[in-house]
Amino acid sequence: MDESKCAECKAKPCSQGLTDESKLPSFCPIKNFKDLIQEVKARYKTQDIQDFYHKSTLIEKEAYDEKAAQEEGRIVPLRPRIREIAEFAKKLSAKKVGIAFCSGLNDEAARASSILKKQGLEVCSVVCCCGAVDKTELDIPPEHKIYGTDKFEAACNPILQAELLNCAQTAFNIIIGLCVGHDMLFTMNSHAPVTTLIVKDRFTGHNPVISLYTRYHKDIV
Repeated sequence: MDESKCAECKAKPCSQGLTDESKLPSFCPIKNFKDLIQEVKARYKTQDIQDFYHKSTLIEKEAYDEKAAQEEGRIVPLRPRIREIAEFAKKLSAKKVGIAFCSGLNDEAARASSILKKQGLEVCSVVCCCGAVDKTELDIPPEHKIYGTDKFEAACNPILQAELLNCAQTAFNIIIGLCVGHDMLFTMNSHAPVTTLIVKDRFTGHNPVISLYTRYHKDIV
């Protein structure tokens, strides 16, 4: 059975509700995972998932100008992701959210926290270097330090970030610029659901999508 390779399918017949197998690529899940599709559909009907999914779908709908979509067939966005996160929190009746951020994005984290507070949310935020633990204390070889083997270098501490937000009993947590791998460790250890506001991309100023489009990056990626 072919594994899913949806990124290689240009037509995306699933987005149009087309299920004629003769017109589907060999790797299409509609062809190869009929039982799993039905099983997953049933899971969406369980009470906890149904409520969460319904609210997230409303956030998607409310992100666009309804009049422009229905009367003019145009997709006109109305608000940025930080506002969508705040609105989703309101739909969940969340009182407190967490921010796990990289010290290199301290300004962005402060701005995000301020916006969320203005939207009526309590915000608990934790920086990546919390705990002041040197990398060597976590068995990282000194030669793997960035600024010199003999200097204190605070280790990114995503597990502590997650545990501190677990202690705060946040309704959900927001990642701002955690490193690749560290973001995964944070997500793995967070008791609350996790969403991402900003991904870490040092080279592009945290705008990774640009590397997929510009010829200036073709020899790098």
